[in-house]
Amino acid sequence: MRQEKSEVIIIGAGPSGAVAAGLLRRAGRAVTILEKQEFPRFVIGESLLPQSMEFIEAAGMLQDVVEAGFQFKNGAAFACDTKYACFDFREKLSPGWGTTYQVQRGPFDKVLADAAARMGADIRYRHEVTAVDLAGEKPVVTVRSEDGEEYALTGEFLLDASGYGRVLPALLDLETPSALPVRQAIFTHIEDGIASNPEAVFDRNKILISVHPVETDIWYWLIPFSNGRSSIGVVGRREQFDGRADMEQLVERVQEAPNLAELLKYAKWDTPARNIVGYSANVKTLWGRHFALLGNASEFLDPVFSSGVTIAFKSSDLAVKAILKQLAGERVDWEREYAEPLKTGIETFRAFVNAWYDRRLQDIIFHSGKAAPIERMISAVLAGYAWDEDNPFVAKPERRLASLEAACALV
Repeated sequence: MRQEKSEVIIIGAGPSGAVAAGLLRRAGRAVTILEKQEFPRFVIGESLLPQSMEFIEAAGMLQDVVEAGFQFKNGAAFACDTKYACFDFREKLSPGWGTTYQVQRGPFDKVLADAAARMGADIRYRHEVTAVDLAGEKPVVTVRSEDGEEYALTGEFLLDASGYGRVLPALLDLETPSALPVRQAIFTHIEDGIASNPEAVFDRNKILISVHPVETDIWYWLIPFSNGRSSIGVVGRREQFDGRADMEQLVERVQEAPNLAELLKYAKWDTPARNIVGYSANVKTLWGRHFALLGNASEFLDPVFSSGVTIAFKSSDLAVKAILKQLAGERVDWEREYAEPLKTGIETFRAFVNAWYDRRLQDIIFHSGKAAPIERMISAVLAGYAWDEDNPFVAKPERRLASLEAACALV
């Protein structure tokens, strides 16, 4: 078998892999990315959070993203029947970016991957990792190329950025059940027709999260793109859907939300719908000897607050800082320097996800009497600043959410 070498091997050329490669290349390190698919490819998770821009900028990819012409985003709107609330991410407690983009992930991921390649990363599309050996002094991965040839690639460190592919969790038996209930998402892209609707009131600079007027644990996303198209999806418990065609169920569920039915009455449903069941995932550990898990390869909570890409970028940033120390000969405490800080943000988002589904956060969001400082704290978390422990909703998220919900109930 042919033998090759690199410094850092990355499995997956998606956002976390590309940003990790950019950060490593800026530090002068050799990077090989092994990507099973060809880019661009269809992926969801299209509404970025402003915190993401910090990592894109640090990786040297900001100009590439800005010049790509994606839909500007400055906040999030929430609707339930006649109730409406919105957050402007520029009005937040935490310092940093207050705007970002809403992106079709195929082109967006390709922009990041191309930027990593421009910076010198060796990206190999249609190269699949089939085995991993971590027993020696250096990690060795077995790779199958597009033409079927197998070769071994040895590196100093291995990062799994394979997203939903979850390569290392499968190969190393790291999977563990998520504590979150099994939910299903049905989604597609549409020509939304909103510009042709004279009665439509819609801010394309914000993602719209709508709640089913009766079954309040069912919610919808509407993410507008810059080309007159949108991503539309519905999320609910698995038992709230049946065996009918995905598109039939999606359209029917959208019609049950009055605000969406009116907004999308001129839409063209021109792309087959898809679904994901049981998307929440967890692992026994985020790191091990010679490896670390990035983004969705480690843990995925729920799409409701669009936290996936932000967590992925944060994991890349933390992991690369640790790798650079290690490659420089310094001792790295991976639990303290990688896993624990990453979990801070994950647990903040988890508290918000749980509060959303038990309706505490819905009651808070739609409450008309929120004080401006509280709105700025919540806005900061929704903008992705889930690691800013100066924010009480990050330092003690469960306690603060419970207290605020109780106060809203009293008012």
